[in-house]
Amino acid sequence: MPKIKVGFGYDIHPFKKGRKLILGGVQVPFERGLEGHSDGDVLLHSICDALLGAANLGDIGKHFPNKDKRYKDISSLRLLGEVKELLQKKELVIENIDSTIIIEEPNLSSFKQKMKVNIARTLEVSSSQINIKATTNEGLGAIGKGEGIAAYAVVLLKKDG
Repeated sequence: MPKIKVGFGYDIHPFKKGRKLILGGVQVPFERGLEGHSDGDVLLHSICDALLGAANLGDIGKHFPNKDKRYKDISSLRLLGEVKELLQKKELVIENIDSTIIIEEPNLSSFKQKMKVNIARTLEVSSSQINIKATTNEGLGAIGKGEGIAAYAVVLLKKDG
């Protein structure tokens, strides 16, 4: 197995009234949340997929199927914690995570640091190993029209030892 592994993740969810908006494990005040079987946290889902991909462990749907009632409304921080355990079994260590959230509104500037802390704590890494960016879609497409949120993540893992 190569000593360095790269993974890429992506997720998108539409908005839904009556749900809380959770991103990076942080409740962001907004009139709509994201539709999903779990809490709909697109940032954490993209990070989970990137980590699983780098470890050659499939994807989030394989490990946490949306038809499984155990994952209904579950915090995606718990899913991320389970992914961390899978990485540990393969003796893989996280070097860094870089992510981008595509969102028209709300503005996430004041929430990104707390998201980093949540992710770092769950993965047992330094928050300096986590980067979170947010950008708009400049009014283009479904995200630009405020219909949902998407996120991308790329990770670098190394084999421990």
